[in-house]
Amino acid sequence: MQQRLQKILAAAGHCSRRRAEQLIADGRVSVDGQVASLGDQADAATCTILVDGQPLKAAEKHLYVLLNKPLGTVTTLKDPEGRPVVTDLIRDLPERLYPVGRLDINSSGLLLLTNDGALANRLAHPSHQVDKVYLAKVRGRLTEDSVRQLEKGVLLDDGVTAPARLANIRVTGSHTWFEITIHEGRNRQVRRMCEALGHQVSRLVRIGYAFLTLDGLAPGEKRMLTRQEVARLKRLGGKD
Repeated sequence: MQQRLQKILAAAGHCSRRRAEQLIADGRVSVDGQVASLGDQADAATCTILVDGQPLKAAEKHLYVLLNKPLGTVTTLKDPEGRPVVTDLIRDLPERLYPVGRLDINSSGLLLLTNDGALANRLAHPSHQVDKVYLAKVRGRLTEDSVRQLEKGVLLDDGVTAPARLANIRVTGSHTWFEITIHEGRNRQVRRMCEALGHQVSRLVRIGYAFLTLDGLAPGEKRMLTRQEVARLKRLGGKD
């Protein structure tokens, strides 16, 4: 079956589709001995596809994992400081998986990992506005004005955030708990939004991603997504 080359490279797990386009533009991909160009198509089953002179590996089996990331783990493949990384928790799986987005070392909760680079890139793209739900605990009482600002958008050093949605606000002693839903993916966004309003975050747990939740998963536990869940994610990402 004829497919665009960048899709074939991404499906094989070689790189993301965007990176594949760059490799092709740089003349580093050939098909049956001919240097490929952007827009070229090929049949992975019958064509000889080389990247930097090396044969392209067969397409990997795509895996989709939902992990309850525990505190103290880093959302990277390696950590130069020797701290635990999330991929330590999926070593028993046969494929090399990559996190979809990030959770900082002091945040816990729902994290997707997959080797489907094309889908991961689509889900991360801001145009798809995938909801991410967090349970936050902040110091101090969250005032009505702070709630309105979070729901309207908070000015950060990289611009005003998109409006958030807040729910289940409750005060316990000197702290406020609440659920906050955002669809952007800025670095440490929820923490920065709260800090900009004078509220230090003392706990942050991602409890939802699109329609997925942590139900039944203790910290450090994982499960494979069902075929139905994968299909729903692909529809969210605009991928049939």
